[in-house]
Amino acid sequence: MALVALLLMIFAIRTFYISSISMIPTLQIGDVFLADGLEYRLHPPRDGDVALFAPPLPAPQTEFIKRVIAVPGDTIRISDGIVYRNGKPLDEPYENEPPNYDLQIRGYSIYIDGVALDPARADIPPPSLWQKPDRVPKGFYFVLGDNRNYSDDSHVWGFARLASFTGRAFLILWPLTHFSLIHS
Repeated sequence: MALVALLLMIFAIRTFYISSISMIPTLQIGDVFLADGLEYRLHPPRDGDVALFAPPLPAPQTEFIKRVIAVPGDTIRISDGIVYRNGKPLDEPYENEPPNYDLQIRGYSIYIDGVALDPARADIPPPSLWQKPDRVPKGFYFVLGDNRNYSDDSHVWGFARLASFTGRAFLILWPLTHFSLIHS
């Protein structure tokens, strides 16, 4: 049993430290949390997961942590501070404050306040990889920080690719005053 626990700690369960405000209130600066490194080898990310993944474009060699808001085939829209997935407003008790931007996926791109993200600076796949021009493409995910207005996420750099996901955050370890499960 001890050997199994040791193998899990080496290969499956990893610890991380939060150094930014992008996931407030779920994760605070200084929080240390555990992530399951096997989760996404068994199944793809799900709506609401607090997920770790490699940056979508050249960036520091640190993993990002964001909340999965939309999965392949979903529509996503943000209007007047409300996030809509598949036409229905999301109940987001984890959100720090409503987004101060409007967003829509259409025409094979992500539009922020009516302006398309630049494919040279954002991960926007070519139209041939999309199943429909207004839905999250297969193999891609739309992720946002819980602190929407202070998070570099899909509204800045486009989609996160399935192959980039490395783990799901599930438990805040430190400080002890924050010790809790991380809810999807």
